[in-house]
Formats: sequence, structure tokens, C-alpha cells
Amino acid sequence: MEHERIAIRRGPRSGLPIIVAVHSTALGPALGGCRIKEYARWEDGLADAQRLAAAMTAKCAVAGLDHGGGKTVVAGVVSDRTAVLHDVGDLVEEFGGAYSTGPDVGTGPADMDVIAERTRHVFRGDSSPATATGVLAALRVVGGESYAVIGLGHVGADVAGRLLEAGYRVLVTDVDAGKRELFPDAEWVAPGAILDAEVDVLVPAALGGLLTPATVPRLRCRAIAGPANNQLDTPATADLLHERGVIWAPDHVVSAGGVVYATETDLHGASPAAATVRVEKIGETLQAILDRAAGEGTTPLVAAEALAAARFTRRP
Repeated sequence: MEHERIAIRRGPRSGLPIIVAVHSTALGPALGGCRIKEYARWEDGLADAQRLAAAMTAKCAVAGLDHGGGKTVVAGVVSDRTAVLHDVGDLVEEFGGAYSTGPDVGTGPADMDVIAERTRHVFRGDSSPATATGVLAALRVVGGESYAVIGLGHVGADVAGRLLEAGYRVLVTDVDAGKRELFPDAEWVAPGAILDAEVDVLVPAALGGLLTPATVPRLRCRAIAGPANNQLDTPATADLLHERGVIWAPDHVVSAGGVVYATETDLHGASPAAATVRVEKIGETLQAILDRAAGEGTTPLVAAEALAAARFTRRP
């Protein structure tokens, strides 16, 4: 097992399985959001926490942050939200500052305020606008005139709105059909058909696992860049995209804006303007990765992994 520490508790107040996975603290204290989600089995939540913690380590390394990756997952249906969040706070506190959490799928800034009643190791702001800013910086690198945004949560909706304001052709989809009316100027596509859309760039902004050997042959885009975590079912799918000539911007590079902004403002005291400048550098990082991949005839995933590995090689 490659993770440094995994803690699993049955919440004494909530009775729900609460998991904190810390992948690495080699570069510094681990960071990672708190996800509340119903799973078929709680063990699936454990696997999710492990995957996402590892992805956060890579995200921090490529973004140049002196932090590692972690994740909190609450697996189940919440009946008493305060009880669950207090249980989360207690478990995070057990790590003694080696791990801090923040908003993720199923949680928001208000939830972080409740967790903060039990631990100070929590990021309490809304990271979604900064995440969207980083996504836009990445999209400027891959370029395009038409975009298909998959998932209209906080980040996906923000990205779609900014693309529409800039005058691009935008297709959108979400499992919640009610969100269609929020984007009257966009083209609505059924969730099951969005991968077949003929657009320049696909923007995954929902949950992961979208790109598989079964879905890659359906793609009609020339590039993929979005904030959804763990978009590939396995690393081998990056090779399938490369063989098809589809540029895939590694998700842990594209989605780093939120964690970059939070660490700059909350931990290092940077102004919002200075933190946003740092977020915008995601575009430069992605360009360097794509250039390296093209020069070495490899995939952007391999190039991003090499960049991350170099951070660990250079650490004190």
C-alpha cells in the first residue's frame, strides 16, 4: 500500500463510515477535500479516498505546492449533518496538522464552518471560482471555438457561463435536467449523447471514470480538458487517446486552481489578486507538459508524471 496513513472510523455520533486517506507528506502537509457520497459498499468509498488522495499528491506536486495529497470520504446517507461533520472534524484532528480538509463533492463552505468547530485544520472558503479560473487557463492552451461541458455543478456551471460570455459555442449536459433552463444560450445535449458531440474540446466537470476503452472510440473532439478528477478509468486509457490523436490535458493539472488559491490565501497570506495570478499559471504548466509530450512522442500523462517526479527528486 503506497499511502502513508489511512484511518477508518464509524462515526460515534452519526454511525457512518468516515475515511481519511493520506497519500504523502513528503513535500509538506497533506491537503484534500471532504466528500460525502452514497456508495454501494463502504469499501468503494475507501477505494475512492485512496485514488483521490493519490491524485491530490500529483496535483500539488505539478502545481509547485509544498504539500501532499489526502482525502476524506463519508460513505452513506446523511441523516444528521452536524453529527457527521463533527465526526469528520474529530478524525481530521487526530492527524495533528499532517492533513487539512476542505469542500468537495457533497460539501460546501458552510459545512467547513461546522467541521471547524472540531478542528482548525480546515479550509473554509469556496474554491470553485478559482478552480474554474484554472480550467479556463487550461482551455486557452488547448484552444477551440466549441466546447461541451459535462456536469453543471459549481465549477462546471461557472466554466460554461464564462465560455458563453466570451462568445463561444457551448454544449452542456447534466444528470439534473432542471439545470437546462439555467443556460438558455447553450445547446443542451442528453447525458448519454454528449460524448458523441462534434466539438473542439470536451470539458468533463462531473464525477470521474468517464474515459474508458468503451467511450474513447465515440469521441469526436480533438482535445479534452476539464476539472473532473480521475477522468481515466486506468492510465492505459491515456495511450488510447494518444493513438486517436485526442489531446488529453491531465485532470490533476487542469483542476489545481482551487487548491492553489486556497493555499496561497489561507496559508501564505497572499492577496486574492496575487493568488489568482498563481492560478493562471496553470496554463503555463499545461503548455510545458504538452510541449514535452510532443517533443518526446509520449502522452501528456507521462509528461505530467515526470514533472511531478522531478519535484520529489529535488526536495530537500
